[in-house]
Amino acid sequence: MFAVRDTESALDIVQDAMLKLAEKYGDRPAGELPLVFQRILQNAIRDFFRRSKVRSLWTTLLGSIGAGRDGEDDYDPLETLQVDPQSEHYAQPPAQLERSQLLEILEQEISKLPTRQREAFLMRYWEELDVAETARIMGCSEGSVKTHCSRATHALAAVLRSRGISL
Repeated sequence: MFAVRDTESALDIVQDAMLKLAEKYGDRPAGELPLVFQRILQNAIRDFFRRSKVRSLWTTLLGSIGAGRDGEDDYDPLETLQVDPQSEHYAQPPAQLERSQLLEILEQEISKLPTRQREAFLMRYWEELDVAETARIMGCSEGSVKTHCSRATHALAAVLRSRGISL
C-alpha cells in the first residue's frame, strides 16, 4: 500500500473516509465498522493517487503535445507516456500554486470542448479507461476515440499557448 506523505492530503483523506463511513454505514453494528472503515480508507487512498497521477499526466501531456506528432489525428500520447504518481507532492508552494491555476484553466477549457472530444478526453485521461473501453461506452470505433482525444489535446495545447502558457 502507498503512503500519503503530504500531511494535509492525508488528513483530508481520513476525514473524507470518516464522513463516508458515518453517512453510509452508520446503521451497521459497531463491530463491523473498523473493517469497513479500513476498506473505505484504502479506496480513498487509491483514488487520491489515481487523481494525482492523472493531474500530473495532464500537465505533462499538454506540454509534450505542443509539437504533436506530424499532425496525426489518431495519435494518443497516453499510450506512450510514463508519469511518476508522486511528482506533484514534492513541489514547492509557487509550483503548487502554478499547477492549481493551470488545472483551473484546463477545467474551464475542457468544458468548452465539443461534446464527443470532451467525453473521450475525460474518459481516457481522468477515468483512465483504455481506448477499447472508451470506444465501447461512447458507441464508436477505437480510431474515433483516438481522433477525439488527439483533437482535444491539440485544442487544449493551442489554448494554453494562446494564453502564453508553456509547459
